[in-house]
Amino acid sequence: MAVNKWYPVYTNPRAEKKAYEALLNKGIKVYLPLRRQLKQWADRKKWVEEPLIKSYLFVNITEFEQAEVLMTKGIARFLYFSGKPAAMPDKQIEELQLLMASPYELEITEEDLQPGEKIIIRAGALKGMTGEVVSRKSQKQLILRLENIGYSIIVHVAASLIERF
Repeated sequence: MAVNKWYPVYTNPRAEKKAYEALLNKGIKVYLPLRRQLKQWADRKKWVEEPLIKSYLFVNITEFEQAEVLMTKGIARFLYFSGKPAAMPDKQIEELQLLMASPYELEITEEDLQPGEKIIIRAGALKGMTGEVVSRKSQKQLILRLENIGYSIIVHVAASLIERF
């Protein structure tokens, strides 16, 4: 029996939203985390929704649906790990969705952040979420590591809300 798994998919540059729509139209469950940003042009400012991670979206499919995803306009390729498409645990997608719904300011980095102390958030919108502490600019920050795609998500969380475990 084929089991649905989450896979990170690499899109063509600036094609995330169109690829997302095309996959939805094919009936494929897809997740594109978007964040609202204020963009400045020479003559105006405007709020726009931009992908949290450029050129990435996530599909929830069986192995047999991979070819259908690849035949979608705007999709470049799957990400591979050990010679096969990199599947992500459902929990990582759920935590990413929770982060996107939270009021916290998110920062994306491609830096290979070194593992630190393991922590758990004890209060607030992210209560119960676990992560690693990184000291940067004298702030404590929670990291939700999405290892399969080579990115880390940094959330600015007050040190008073976290504790070691």
